[in-house]
Amino acid sequence: MRSARQFIASLALLLAAGSAGAQAHAEDAVSYRDAYRAMVQFEKYGGPKNLLVSQLQVLPKERGALAEGLQLLLSGRSTQLSLPLDLLGRTVFPLQKAAYDDNAALSLSRKGLGFVLRPQVSIAVRPDGVYDVLELRAGCAQALGFARYVDASQRARQCAGVRFVFPRKTEGGARLRRPDSGEQVLAPVIGEPDDFPAVIYRFQAGAERGQVATFNAPLAILPLFE
Repeated sequence: MRSARQFIASLALLLAAGSAGAQAHAEDAVSYRDAYRAMVQFEKYGGPKNLLVSQLQVLPKERGALAEGLQLLLSGRSTQLSLPLDLLGRTVFPLQKAAYDDNAALSLSRKGLGFVLRPQVSIAVRPDGVYDVLELRAGCAQALGFARYVDASQRARQCAGVRFVFPRKTEGGARLRRPDSGEQVLAPVIGEPDDFPAVIYRFQAGAERGQVATFNAPLAILPLFE
C-alpha cells in the first residue's frame, strides 16, 4: 500500500498535468508565473467543483517532512506576502496580476531547503466531521472530472474511495455508520515513520447509504483513483 506522503505527491503531480511544473527561479526560489499557470486551471474549470478545495502544496525534494512553522514567501517589486503552510505544506494560493507581471519569486522562510510546488485538489473538510457516503462519492467524482480536464490520460481511472489524512499524535480514526448494520470503526493506518496516519474508505458497488464520522478533524480528504 502506498504511504500517505507518496499518495499526496502522486496526486499533486497528476493534477499539475498540462504544466511543466514550477521551474527554478533561483536556487532557493520558484517562479510565481509557473505556479500561477498550474493553479489557474482550477479557476478556469467549468465542471462541478463545489465540494472541492484547491491549494498550493510545498513538497521537499528530499525524502522527509517539512519542518513545522515554515512559510512560503511571495516577493516581487510590488508584492510582499507571507503565506502560512499547514502540516501538509499547503497554502491558499493568491492569484495576483501584479505578482504575475513582476514574475515574483516564491521561496521558503528557511533558506537552503530544496522544494517543489504542486497544486493539490482535495474534498472540503466539514466542521461537524460527519460525511455522507454519497457526498464523498460525489466529491471524488468532481475531483476525477477535474483530473481528466487537465490530463486526458486519466479517463481510464475510476473513483475507488477517499483517504482521510490526520495530524500525527492524534486520535485519527473514524466510524462508519450504516442504517442496517450499526457502526464500524475505521482504524488509521501508518506507513513509514514520517507518514501521517490515514483512514481509507473504499466505495462499495451499488447504492450506498451511511455516513463516515471522524474522531478528529482531518488535515485533508484526498480522492483515491484506480
